[in-house]
Order: sequence, then structure tokens, then C-alpha cells
Amino acid sequence: MNETPQNGDSMATIEQGVGYTFADRSKLQLALTHRSFNGSENSSNLNNQRLEFLGDAVLQLVITHELFARYPEHEEGPLTKARAQLVNRRTLADLAKTIGLGPQLLMSRGEELSGGRERLSALADAFEALIGAVYLDSGFETTREFILQRFSDHFGKLEILPSLDNPKGELQELLQTSSNRPPHYELIKVNGPDHDRIFECAVIHDHSELGRGRGKSKKQAEFNAAVEALEKLKGQAQKSPIASQ
Repeated sequence: MNETPQNGDSMATIEQGVGYTFADRSKLQLALTHRSFNGSENSSNLNNQRLEFLGDAVLQLVITHELFARYPEHEEGPLTKARAQLVNRRTLADLAKTIGLGPQLLMSRGEELSGGRERLSALADAFEALIGAVYLDSGFETTREFILQRFSDHFGKLEILPSLDNPKGELQELLQTSSNRPPHYELIKVNGPDHDRIFECAVIHDHSELGRGRGKSKKQAEFNAAVEALEKLKGQAQKSPIASQ
């Protein structure tokens, strides 16, 4: 458990897990600083939210460019859906777990006791903040390689691009097989300046969150949330013992 800033040896261990050596380790430490962390060790109250904002933009650019280059025959719609499949909170959180970010996060005792180290949002935000830190430390090309290495397996699953034309409608139809209540969408937060807003929406059904999505508009964020929800539900169906019989 890390409640205080890491020393040089622990930072080297983190870098080994991350697969990148920082010229300025203070950037790595900031990327690992959850917004709940404060006190004498963090008197400035700095946290990783600004780096997350930067890292999200860099990640979106790298993934968008890679899809654009890989699939020249596809138009905007399928490429947008493919990007939503690749860049979602669960995937980012899984990548954060793979490189061991959870145990290294600097957070308050209360946040840790409430399960903060395993929380999808904290892990996903830390991974995006890490991307932002790598970008500031080494520039775009190194960051691009860093991202593509970690997403290589996920790109391999996109041999056939998603063909969803109406994910919100398909999600509603899927849920109607077991419930007469439709899903609804909630705006979670809006980041960025007025001229460059990023919306984050969640799709809710029977008081449970099924997925989240981000986009330049509320409509796009809802679209991406529905895509993520469909992926999760279909994945659960494939893993179910009944589905495998």
C-alpha cells in the first residue's frame, strides 16, 4: 500500500512494471496521485486529473490515427465505433492492472478502505494520466509506441470492425428480452473549456450502470456508452454456462 510518496527504489520498480523509464520521475509520481491524496506529503494538493485530461487527448489521437491508417476502406461511423470498443473505462482499467498501477496509487486512507485501488474510474484515470506523463517526459512518438504496444492485443480483436448502426436501439432491444423497462442515460461530467468540451455519460438499467462513454457531444457520449454496454452484456452471455452448451 502506498500512502506516502515513493522512494527511488520503489519508483524504479514501478517503471519496470510500466515498461518506461522517466527522465523526470516527478511526472510519474503525479500520474499516480489520486485526487483524494492530501496532507503534509502533498501540501500543494496536486493530483493526476490534469495529466488524465492530457493523456486522454493523446490516447484518442493515437488510436484514431491507427484506425484511420489500418482501415482505409471504412468511413467515420465504423471507425468511431471501433475506437469506442478500444478506448473504454474497463479496457483502460485492465491495462492499469496489468502494469500494476493499483497498488502504487497515492490516495487517502478513506479512499483506499472504500476499494479505491480496484475502482475502474481510479485505474482508468491513472492509466490516462500515465500516458500524459509519458508524453510530457518524452514527446509524441515515444508515447505513440507506448500506447500501441499496450493495445496490440486489442487491435487484434478488430479484424472485423463493429457494424452497429444504432447501438442505443440494439441495447434497448437486448434488454427488453428480460425486462420491460428501457435503459436511460445520465450525464456524469463535462470536462474541458467551452470550445472543446468532453462529455461523459453512463447508461443505467434497473439501477445498475451498464457502461460509460465519452464524446465531443452528449449524443456521442451516449452512443459510446451503449457500445460499451453491449460489449459487456455480450461478453457475459458468451461466458455463461448456458451459452456455452
